[in-house]
Amino acid sequence: MSTETLHLDASDPADVERAATLLAAGKLVAIPTETVYGLAARVFAPDAVEEIFRVKGRPMDNPLIVHCATESDIELIATEIPPVAWRLLERFAPGPLTLVLHRHLRVPSIVSAGSPSVAVRIPALEVTRRLIALAGEPVVAPSANRSGRPSPTRAEHVFEDLGGSIAAVLDAGPCAIGIESTVLNLTVEPATIVRPGAIEAVDLAEILGYEPPIAHHSDTGAPIAPGMKYRHYAPRTPVFLTESLETIPTGALVLTTTSLESDRVRVRPLTRQTLYDEFRRADREHVPAIFVLITPDVRADRALMNRIEKAAVSSQRADDIPPMS
Repeated sequence: MSTETLHLDASDPADVERAATLLAAGKLVAIPTETVYGLAARVFAPDAVEEIFRVKGRPMDNPLIVHCATESDIELIATEIPPVAWRLLERFAPGPLTLVLHRHLRVPSIVSAGSPSVAVRIPALEVTRRLIALAGEPVVAPSANRSGRPSPTRAEHVFEDLGGSIAAVLDAGPCAIGIESTVLNLTVEPATIVRPGAIEAVDLAEILGYEPPIAHHSDTGAPIAPGMKYRHYAPRTPVFLTESLETIPTGALVLTTTSLESDRVRVRPLTRQTLYDEFRRADREHVPAIFVLITPDVRADRALMNRIEKAAVSSQRADDIPPMS
């Protein structure tokens, strides 16, 4: 069913209140965070949560992250919270850290895709925390895009994918970080990163006393957090990886962190903040393919590599494909 999607201004208190009223009424609202825009629904409104899966085309076994306004809200969502969780929150929250904890029985099982665990975080943007408080309870908020597409880092990205199918978009401008939060599983020993993000293992070691390993997942295991199982972050334009410019066809679009001047290929910047925007730009411009130049600094950035590899065509290398016509 098509509906008018309101374009609300996060700098206008009246618009923030309107967004909160829509959430309280069980509607879906795209909200800004420091990572990406999220598609929000009240966590204790299972019909609204189910609507998120329908609107996004999201597999029902892909769990959602609960966004809280305050640390005390987390006790509404999780139980048996270990002391280290509070120390991590004191150091990194509000911010781009999601903790996987034991799910409180009051939380609808659809939120966690039936898992006994639940993923929670406190977003950094003050306006987002105020919105959640005004809505009256924490919200689930997966990325506000069609499932598998590049995550939205601008309001216009949300309208591209979901305009006409959700109640409103609360626009706070471009997201500062541009990739999703780090997800740390605290229900296992040692604590394990199940999705890398802006907060890295070395940062977490300050609190944990060790660098948590990064989990590797097959396509068959049951995910406990988003981004673990399915192909994600992918534009319609095929993405190929290469370690050499020589393998890239003439006239191709290249994303790179290095400063290149080339008459042979089109060069665009590759950063955490620009990745999804460049993916969407390529789709709009009907580019035949995107080639990502994997330099040592890119390979060392585990969060960026995770997103690139998830978006790539079976992680296919550029030197495996024929020249472009």
